[in-house]
Amino acid sequence: MSEFVIELVDVVKRFATPEGNEVTAVDHVSLQIRHGEFFSLLGPSGCGKTTSLRMIAGFEWPTSGEVLIDGKPMGRTPPFWRPVNTVFQSYALFQHMTVFQNVAFGLEMDKTPASEIKHRVGEALEMVKLSGMERRKPRQLSGGQQQRVALARALVKRPKVLLLDEPLGALDLKLRREMQIELKTLQEQVGITFIYVTHDQEEALTMSDRITVMNRGKALQTGSPVEIYERPNCRFVADFIGQANFFAGKMLAFDDQGARVAIPALQTELIGQPVGNLEPGQAVAVSIRPEKVRIAQEPAFGSNSVRGRVIHTTYIGSNTHVLLELAGGVRINAWEQNKISTLDPKAYFLPGQEIWANLFPENVLILPED
Repeated sequence: MSEFVIELVDVVKRFATPEGNEVTAVDHVSLQIRHGEFFSLLGPSGCGKTTSLRMIAGFEWPTSGEVLIDGKPMGRTPPFWRPVNTVFQSYALFQHMTVFQNVAFGLEMDKTPASEIKHRVGEALEMVKLSGMERRKPRQLSGGQQQRVALARALVKRPKVLLLDEPLGALDLKLRREMQIELKTLQEQVGITFIYVTHDQEEALTMSDRITVMNRGKALQTGSPVEIYERPNCRFVADFIGQANFFAGKMLAFDDQGARVAIPALQTELIGQPVGNLEPGQAVAVSIRPEKVRIAQEPAFGSNSVRGRVIHTTYIGSNTHVLLELAGGVRINAWEQNKISTLDPKAYFLPGQEIWANLFPENVLILPED
């Protein structure tokens, strides 16, 4: 058995346009996805993530390159001959059938014996917590319950890989978050590979073992949620995952603390962690997350302290979001955790207050400009 259940090897997918041109939806993408992994394809609309999923499913064939499942080339193998199953955002349930009939449909097409169908459908419905609802029609179910029926229908055939194309997109925020935890728990329970397509960064960070961030048909970075968030490899990934402050800079030199960069807009230099192969004189993007900006009345010992003032604050319960104006009129966001329960306004930063923004070198990333 291959170490990887799914491999994309230098895959390209081009589509013809009505004008007679071609558009490249997937641009030389290579991925390796392990057995039992919860793997997410993350990116904005039109980045190529759904097209990549459809090539794994067999709904699209690569223009060039190869898709392998368990080490076997599958590039032009029809969907029904692949050991994968797909759950769509629309659920695609048969409205005239009961829950039992929806889940059993694929097994009946395979001419599975009736006794086995009954056992496996019951097992699948128990897995998604829908036991006792076998006789209901889809219209008699909530959105979350319909989502579970679609999952049960896919899981009942015991695929090696379950493909999920934005399956929670139609749910409200509260239910969506509940289903995220349920999906991850279910994946760990059944032990099969889930490949999940989403444009929601929080969703991908919450559920995934590893994530590939895509943009304009290219796979920009693959890693664990911590790696993707804490050490993005380019400005696009840093900007797309969570929120970040950016400064335009110029590489000066390397020292014991990291990389020293000139920031013309701040009329100062910053020290940060270099990402990738950077050279002195190179234009760079300097990034720091809002929650890693430390606001204080005094500059921190050492370096990377910039004088500024508070422009605006927004209290949101667990945090206070603070808009700061630094030297040169540069504005950045800082998130202060509300660690003390108090109504005293002096406990919070106030508009007009003079402060220092301490940008500790370990929290400052020096990224190549996209």
